[in-house]
Amino acid sequence: MLSDKSIDLHDRLIFALDVPTPEEARALVEELGDSVSFYKVGLELFMAGGYIELIDWLVRDKGKKVFADLKFFDVPQTVASAVRNLARTGAHFATVHGNDAIMEAAAREKGAMKILAVTALTSLDRGDLDDLGFQVDVADLVLSRARRSLALGCDGVISSGLEAPVIRGEVGQKILIITPGVRPVQNDDDQKRTVDVAQAFENGADYIVVGRPIRDHHGFETRKEAAESIQKTIASVFAA
Repeated sequence: MLSDKSIDLHDRLIFALDVPTPEEARALVEELGDSVSFYKVGLELFMAGGYIELIDWLVRDKGKKVFADLKFFDVPQTVASAVRNLARTGAHFATVHGNDAIMEAAAREKGAMKILAVTALTSLDRGDLDDLGFQVDVADLVLSRARRSLALGCDGVISSGLEAPVIRGEVGQKILIITPGVRPVQNDDDQKRTVDVAQAFENGADYIVVGRPIRDHHGFETRKEAAESIQKTIASVFAA
């Protein structure tokens, strides 16, 4: 199941820059230095102000890659316009969360940016999906979303590491799989469908998204050491 795409090993770790302010985000980037080259910038920072300026700083000044995780979900024309504007920032990835028309509109305006479709959030379990009215197995839902997104021009999906093998087995290597909710140690937060670093890649992930395990850096003196430890694990998985 290991990814065979030509991706720099160092880029396979995406750090979730989920902090309240751009100032804290910049400080974290400086602290992590060369241990992280790819950053996810999401809704929390979007609502803090200075979002586009932060992306510009990451891309132009720091030479980092950016995953703009805004999960666009609106009428297709609005999503198309938003994606067109975001693509001008130099962001590498962007997320959409919607039906066929929304995904198709986003893919049409992506330019050099890659569009990732959300399948099922890793904070949801079977009971949550029942509450939302999805009377279908999680793996079936995720696979259906992956197939549709690829057919509509998207480049990849956001998927739990638990469902990644199903996608990779059915769709093959032509789709990007980005796996959030990765936990190097036992998990005790709000993420429910989690895997560890090695398991995520062995299950077919191309990239992993890690946030709290690096920010909290339990067992490590610094956040940079926590990130470097994950990078070493990634290198060992692909060297095996």
